[in-house]
Amino acid sequence: MRVHHTKNKGDLGVLHAKVDLAEKGYILLQPLSEHAPFDLVAYLDGRFLRVQVKYRTAVDGTIYLPFSSSWADRHGSHTLPMDKQSIDLICIYCPDTRLCYYLDPLEFRKTAMLRLTPPRNHQVKRIAWAKDFTEIPERLRGVRGTS
Repeated sequence: MRVHHTKNKGDLGVLHAKVDLAEKGYILLQPLSEHAPFDLVAYLDGRFLRVQVKYRTAVDGTIYLPFSSSWADRHGSHTLPMDKQSIDLICIYCPDTRLCYYLDPLEFRKTAMLRLTPPRNHQVKRIAWAKDFTEIPERLRGVRGTS
């Protein structure tokens, strides 16, 4: 049997996402097809969230996620933008931290860069710290305000 390395990493990411979401109280559902635009459906308090899971290692203190898919075939290299309307939540599993990070796809444009360590140029503005993304975004949790 031929081992498909990227498939193994994806499976590991989904497994960690399942454990983390279950610990957060979500009931998990999994599509029957690998061709669905999401990997899991998380359910809590009457709300379903379509979750796309990504496995990303840290490079230079940053977890980088392009909102696109790339592949190559006999016709060349291809890139397809992520359909943000077909998912509600992105879960990034980082093996370097052994944590899951949760993003609202509508809050990001073409990429997400989550910082684990301070940048070498000492920049302090407009940094998305990974530690601030370990919980489901409030808008997606359906948390009711005090209005």
